[in-house]
Amino acid sequence: MTQAAVLTVSDRSAAGTRPDTAGPLAVAALRDAGFECAEATVVADGAASVEQGLRALLGAGARLIVTTGGTGVGPRDATPEATTAVIERELPGIADELRRAGVASTPMAMLSRGVAGVVGDALVVNLPGSPGAVADGMPVVLSVAGHVLAQLRGADH
Repeated sequence: MTQAAVLTVSDRSAAGTRPDTAGPLAVAALRDAGFECAEATVVADGAASVEQGLRALLGAGARLIVTTGGTGVGPRDATPEATTAVIERELPGIADELRRAGVASTPMAMLSRGVAGVVGDALVVNLPGSPGAVADGMPVVLSVAGHVLAQLRGADH
């Protein structure tokens, strides 16, 4: 079974002042799709904490990482920058489709700066931090994740 992980990026959830409501939705979707997935890891906003969290999950064997939060325009929203520092190749079509799918629910989806890409044999995808964005985004992620991971392992097109 392929190992997946969820990284929730939220100052308030990391401080324990707000429960993580988006991360558990992503975890449930990954498990329902057949991935092995522990509970979401929660880190504070900021590029350093997100990059450290991503590298730790990759080092622990995660081959699909979904982040929630930190993709907006706020001063501490740096998930895309941290992800870009970790990935080797960007997959802009995934991020574009996530924004397109999200706009069907809210025009605020256009404000997401999330990215997606690969590092080694792993796929990393940023989702916004709202439960609605995760509900809209996980079907998009899961529609291509298996193919991407197979390609990274050397499978034929």
